[in-house]
Formats: sequence, structure tokens, C-alpha cells
Amino acid sequence: MINSAVSLSQTIQPRVESDTAEQLNLDRPIVLVGLMGAGKTRVGRRLAERLGLPFVDTDHEIEAKNGMTISELFTRIGETAFREGERRTIASLMGQSASVIATGGGAFIDPRTRAAMLESGLVVWLRADLDTLVARTARSNKRPLLQGVDRAAKLAELMALRYPTYAEAHLTVDSLHGPVEQTVNAVLAALNHRSGS
Repeated sequence: MINSAVSLSQTIQPRVESDTAEQLNLDRPIVLVGLMGAGKTRVGRRLAERLGLPFVDTDHEIEAKNGMTISELFTRIGETAFREGERRTIASLMGQSASVIATGGGAFIDPRTRAAMLESGLVVWLRADLDTLVARTARSNKRPLLQGVDRAAKLAELMALRYPTYAEAHLTVDSLHGPVEQTVNAVLAALNHRSGS
């Protein structure tokens, strides 16, 4: 599959506030992937509002189902078992019609989870630069992979490891430091461009 990258500097403009899932011919979930701090939850929630679609954050779903935070699950059952539960949660969401799904940063890295997303969803990689990721993740200490380590060094390592895999997404949108609406508009522009509307 060809990855279509759209940056905020391009001239593709969405129809502000008038985009709907029907106008974009959406018949499957829009799945947001990217590193922690890329804005998947904030962008996803606002994108769902703009499109009139349901929004699901897989981390929140997993936390509610297990009665523990993601950090607690990592500590209690380990990353391997966590990823298996995450895979099952995402697989169940892929069977839904149009919706917006924000995934955990590592979800798309698992080959089976990635295959399910690419087959049954429209995957959008929210790509962010290191400075943006460091600034955004500094707001919370709930990120298990960033606990007790140099945040910038760990994020740079994760970028090097994960960005080639994220590039398999159907669409790439730059998530820049600034108002969430900028990134939402860029996602809508990419969706409009892809649908030909």
C-alpha cells in the first residue's frame, strides 16, 4: 500500500465543520496510530465530533475492562501479556462500522494487530517531531515506557524503532505543536484527499 503523507504546509483544505462520515464515504473505523504524545486521543475525540462518529480510546477501554491503569497493567502482567489483551480489544473494535479509534503507541507495532488495522480500518499515523513529543509527554507521568528514563532519549529510540512501521499506515499526518484543531483539519484534509471529495 502507498502511504499518502499530508503536512500542514500543503494546500489541501477540509470543508470546515461540514465534513461527515457519509461525505467521506467512510464505512470502516479511522484508526489513529503514533507515539505517545502524538495527540491520538485529543485529535481522535475532536475528529469524531467533527465527523459525527463514535470515539473509542483503546487505552481507556483496556483500563475500564481491567480496573487498572496501563502502567499498573504493565507492572502486574508485563508488556507481552498487555499487548495480547490490547490485540484482542482492537480486533473487536475493527469489526465496527465507521468510528474513530485512538490506539496506544505500541499497538501498531504488533504484526497481528497491525494487519487487522490495515485490513479493516483506515489507519492514520499522527507523526510528531521529538520536541513536540517531549513537551506533550512531560504533562503526564502515566506512560510506563517513560518512567525512570531520560524522556527525550527514550522517545528518540522509540522514533527510530517505530517510525518505519508507522509509515505502513494508509495516511500520514504531521501532528505539530499547536492547537489541536490544526491537526484535526490536516486529518480531515487527508481523508478528503483520499476519498476524492
